[in-house]
Amino acid sequence: MKNILLPTDFSENSWNAIRYILELYKAETCTFHLLNTYTPAIPNSRFMASSIQPGIMDAGSKEASVRGLNNILKRIQKTFKNKNHSFKTISSFSLLIDEIKDVIDEQSIDLIVTGTKGASGMEEVFLGSNTVRIIKAIRNCPVLTIPQDFNYVQPQEIVFATDFKRYYSTSELIPLMDLAKSFKATIRIVYVQNKIKALSEVQQFNLNMLRKYFGEIDHYIHTVSELNSVSKTLEVFADELDIHLLAMLNYHHSYMERITREPVVKQVAFHTQVPLLVIPELGMNAPAHTTKENEYQVVK
Repeated sequence: MKNILLPTDFSENSWNAIRYILELYKAETCTFHLLNTYTPAIPNSRFMASSIQPGIMDAGSKEASVRGLNNILKRIQKTFKNKNHSFKTISSFSLLIDEIKDVIDEQSIDLIVTGTKGASGMEEVFLGSNTVRIIKAIRNCPVLTIPQDFNYVQPQEIVFATDFKRYYSTSELIPLMDLAKSFKATIRIVYVQNKIKALSEVQQFNLNMLRKYFGEIDHYIHTVSELNSVSKTLEVFADELDIHLLAMLNYHHSYMERITREPVVKQVAFHTQVPLLVIPELGMNAPAHTTKENEYQVVK
């Protein structure tokens, strides 16, 4: 049974993410944990603040949070009738990231699912400020982000974007491989290069390991030239091949980290038109297989 965490702010954006994941796992036994966090409104006047008791300040937010979660449950029950699915609600007076970390540990969460919404501003241009914070802060649970206007499509084409510079453990790739096997999907391993050069010995080794891991899964290797930025390149690739899901590992110097740090002018083009699965590294050390980065072998 899967335990899936669904942070929600009661927006249509977050509802679309809930709807997507209920469809994606309709054939699996799952417990969905609906989470809403709240903090009290801060009075504008320090004099007003000193005269209001904390319990009174919290009450309105608590009631709105509980009511919102109950409304979502009713909407789910009306729209989806699935005996495989059960639901729990969590209304918490806490900061979102802190509560997510606690729930992951307490409920053995397997996956976090959140909606994304394009907006003006710095990191919000990429995925939405809350989503970016979750991806950066949560390093022990995969995060699946769903674009606000994305209608559910059973994933048949999945992109795994990587530069082959890091050794992958099977445990890290399980979320990706499970999805591919469940839907008999094709995995397209995409390497974005900014210079025309062959892979190093280390990269070739890691590529070969990926091929071994994906042995039972239909998969292909694609090398594409970088177009202005990694994010733009992946966006164009996903659009041209009608990709249904984009997956990336999140580790130091990874594509995922590079995208979240790209200048805003480059991020604007990347609104994650398809769902994005961000897989955290699990601390697996690379095997004793190193070479100088300036030594290369041709990928065949």
